[in-house]
Amino acid sequence: MPHNKSLSRELSLISLGLINEKSNPKLNKYQIEEIFESALDTLINHCRDELDNCESDLENAAQKILDSELREGMDFSSSAVRDELKQSLIKIENVMNTLSITLDFPKLIVSSGQIDLREDVNQRIDNIINNLVIIDSDIDKAMEGWRLKRLPRIDRDILRLAYVDINFLDTPLAVACDEAVNLANKYSDMRGRKFINGVLRRLQTVKL
Repeated sequence: MPHNKSLSRELSLISLGLINEKSNPKLNKYQIEEIFESALDTLINHCRDELDNCESDLENAAQKILDSELREGMDFSSSAVRDELKQSLIKIENVMNTLSITLDFPKLIVSSGQIDLREDVNQRIDNIINNLVIIDSDIDKAMEGWRLKRLPRIDRDILRLAYVDINFLDTPLAVACDEAVNLANKYSDMRGRKFINGVLRRLQTVKL
């Protein structure tokens, strides 16, 4: 199920952020399971925050439409009114898209009780923490003069997950890169997204 795979990658990313990589951890299955539960709680809270943001954005968009209608009644420029309405509709569309994705999460969260998804997260984390030196060294080779350790933690972990997808889980290269880009779009900043995209493009020409 592609949605479950996307969810497992996201939960893996959140889980990795809860692990102190400097301690070079060797975690057993039960410790990883505890980290998974914490990551799940984090994701649920994120969904709640998104719903709250959607409510606020919808209220703001509705107020903009009301203001536009009042201005139109006061003989304001029709083009200005149209621009206001256009911006409000764009805002509503963005909010509804976010809301649609957020409302889909509860179904995915329920599916997280499935053994296969939990095992997938366990496998991704286990592959990374037990092969961290090799993974980081190989990614460094695709970074053209930059070092992985100089990137923010979230960006490092996104690239590590992409590496595991490609080299340990036999995920098609294009799929692994697309999934990494999706995670970057959600969790990284503009600079990080551009850098990750650059590394992924090099990964697509030369498989590590």
